[in-house]
Formats: sequence, C-alpha cells, structure tokens
Amino acid sequence: MRRPTGRLLAIWAVTSGVVTLLGPLAGLLWAATAPKVTYVVVQGEALLAEPEGQGPIGIDARFALIALVAGIVCGVGAYLAGGRGNDIALLLGLAVGGVAAAVLAWRTGHLVGLGHFQDAVRHGRDGTTVDGVADLRAKGVLVFWALPAVAAYGLLEMVVRRLPAGDRGDEGAGEADEVGGDELDLESAPAGRDVDGRER
Repeated sequence: MRRPTGRLLAIWAVTSGVVTLLGPLAGLLWAATAPKVTYVVVQGEALLAEPEGQGPIGIDARFALIALVAGIVCGVGAYLAGGRGNDIALLLGLAVGGVAAAVLAWRTGHLVGLGHFQDAVRHGRDGTTVDGVADLRAKGVLVFWALPAVAAYGLLEMVVRRLPAGDRGDEGAGEADEVGGDELDLESAPAGRDVDGRER
C-alpha cells in the first residue's frame, strides 16, 4: 500500500528536524570532554606548544566517538518509532539530519570559549600559553553521525521482522491478503467439503 507523498514528506521533515536539534547538545558535550590543547602566543598568533602531541587527534577522535554513538541511537530510535512503509522517508531524514547535526555540533563546540581564546592570543605577550578550543582538523568525521544512523536502521530492518500495524504475528485462517486490497480467506475446507460447507 503506497503512502501519500505528503505524509512521507512530513515524516522526512520531522525526522530531519529532530536529529538536527541534537547537534548543538552533542557540540556542548564535545567541548566539555575534548582533550585540552595548549598553544603558545608568538607575535599575536597561536602556535601549538607541542606540535608532535596527540591533542588535536584526540579532539577529532572524541568528536567521532560522540557522533558515532549519537548516530546509532538516532538510527535505533527512528526504527522503533517509525511504521512499516516509512523506511525511505526515515532513512532520508536520518541522512540529512545526521549531516546537519554533525555540522551544528562542530560549530557549537568550537564556539565554546572561542572569544576568550582569541582575546588571550590577541593581547598575550610572546611565550604566553593558553588553552585552545575544540576544533576539527579531520572534517571527514562529520559523516560519522549520518552513516551510523543509516547503517543501524538498515541492520535492524534486515534482522528484525517488522509486522504490519495491527498484526501481532498470529497465524490463522481468514487473515487479510493485501494483494489487490481484498481479503482472501485462507481457511482450509473440511474433508469432503468445500470452504462454504457444501459437499463436493
């Protein structure tokens, strides 16, 4: 049974919106948990105090982890909340919303403490150290929200048998066959009689 286009568009829009709204929250979590990276002020510019340090990599890795977990949660949530026949709309919503959420998480997390950092660099004397703010160097991790969300949904779709609305999985005679929109009675006839009870 085909769903009305308007309904599918509404499901897509709601899914995208809900996932997108989670982005800033993830960004705040990223900023609060990202490893601290120390910079040295040199002629009004901020240079890494330890160029060979793992701090910047750790910041990217923490973002990737948060996005990965958030994506999986979104995918599972969309599967549990969505009904049969809404798969395409939900998947598109997860993909679009996941990308938007990741971008918002990045920008939100980067803004936390940015003004103070820039002010300290601008007015700091040479050799002054200052803690940096969360920022992404590997922009490829921005897909780490959308891809796990879609993958989690698709995996559940493959391993879980989703039943139509109102169907509890009980097998029995007389259940509706949706072919052609008509009911097809599958009740077996008693021996020697047809389905209507007449002798053969």
